[in-house]
Amino acid sequence: MFKIFRERFDSIISSLKLKSLSRNELERFRDDFIMFLIESDVAFEVAEKIFDDFLIEVEEYRINRFSDLNNELRAIFRGYIYRLFKSLESTPLENRIRESNSTPYKIMFVGVNGVGKTTSLAKVAYRLKRAGLLPLLVCSDTFRAGAIEQLKIHAKRLSIPIFPSKYGHDPAAVAYDAISYARNRRYDVVLIDTAGRQYSNINLMNELSKISRINNPDEIFLVLDSITGYDAYVQAKEFNNHIGIDYMIFSKVDADVKGGAILTVTYELRKPIQYIGVGQGYEDLEPFNSERIIKLMFGE
Repeated sequence: MFKIFRERFDSIISSLKLKSLSRNELERFRDDFIMFLIESDVAFEVAEKIFDDFLIEVEEYRINRFSDLNNELRAIFRGYIYRLFKSLESTPLENRIRESNSTPYKIMFVGVNGVGKTTSLAKVAYRLKRAGLLPLLVCSDTFRAGAIEQLKIHAKRLSIPIFPSKYGHDPAAVAYDAISYARNRRYDVVLIDTAGRQYSNINLMNELSKISRINNPDEIFLVLDSITGYDAYVQAKEFNNHIGIDYMIFSKVDADVKGGAILTVTYELRKPIQYIGVGQGYEDLEPFNSERIIKLMFGE
């Protein structure tokens, strides 16, 4: 994971011939550093902001005059990214569910087609069941052929109940009925799967807003594909602007060699990443951990 990011960062830092860590000295390699970030899938406008923030970090850093300047610079940037991630770490989902007064707790999963939204929902259900909670799955994707069957397959494999929904029914009403069903039968949490949709499709985005407005979910999880780079950033902005998101799940992180999508979205939205997907199995969903991500991006 993040192999290209790690190698390019090491390469650019090692190549610098530094006389000091003054702003003027560091401005000389602004273009090279920004290009390294862009090639790692960081959005251009975010790369510029990160570099400017980095300069401020350097100015405020107390440097030992006998230190190796390249190593100091490496440590400053690593620390800056670590603090960014650390500031957005979330509490365990299981704890939030147990501590909530909502019965049941309602989580809505959104995202574009093909990002692994339904699979991510199933992985979350698996984690919650293992934590001793009782989840109910519901498919509010009532128009796409095969959507209900797809969630049923996951439910069967996991031995987790699924609310019976039918094609052609109103997605918001299906979720509402599932929540009422779960409340009467004392389920702890309802996981609502929605239709994958392009953010440019206003009608489908309005449908998503309707599901949220009628059912008032406790949390909205946006699922993003880590390897889509800049497009993940655009998706995150559009979904957040349209319905508001609370947490993010990045899928396919195990296949991401660049890491820029996670960095860009985290920097711009300042929304916590709840989980990262690191494989195909139900167990291959990890809580986002700043220390682990930093080691993957920068090495030990």
